[in-house]
Amino acid sequence: MFIKEQQLEGEHIVLEHLHSGHIEPLQQAVAEGEAWKIWYASVPQPDEIGAYVERAIEDAKTGNIAYAVRHKISGDIVGTTRFYQVDAPNRRAMLGYTWYSQSVRRTAVNTECKFLMLQNLFEASEAVAVELRTHFFNQASRQAIERLGAKQDGILRSHQIMRDGSLRDTVVYSIIASEWPAVRMHLNSKLESYRTP
Repeated sequence: MFIKEQQLEGEHIVLEHLHSGHIEPLQQAVAEGEAWKIWYASVPQPDEIGAYVERAIEDAKTGNIAYAVRHKISGDIVGTTRFYQVDAPNRRAMLGYTWYSQSVRRTAVNTECKFLMLQNLFEASEAVAVELRTHFFNQASRQAIERLGAKQDGILRSHQIMRDGSLRDTVVYSIIASEWPAVRMHLNSKLESYRTP
């Protein structure tokens, strides 16, 4: 196994390996904010969460790792994220399938989630690179990825057919191993800003 499979815990969140017991809490999380209604977002509806989780569990058998995101203060499951299309021979992975309930967006949750995952990938697993992708029109996602310190590699035009039949242009970003020390400092600084004096 290329990526070390371990529970990841920070000051604000715990990343738990996704299992069927997370289905109901994730249905509640996704219902808050109704992100699946945003046409360019790839977020499941509440009644699709069961199949969504089961597919992620099945994908884990091939080296992919999915997490449920637990908020430490509330104790609630507030979203999910994963490593996918893990390429062990080339020591690369994609990071995505990330969504959160409305109440924790633009908080420390996403910053710490990405910090813990990238730390596991680059330090514990000695990865060469991580890739992040999003819809061209998903400006919030693009800005969040850029705030991490990822660099845009390019745009895959007419890359995917969305469930409404529209064609998705996919923006591709990456962080490479040599950039991780600077990205780590940047994310630590952002996390520090969330701490109350």
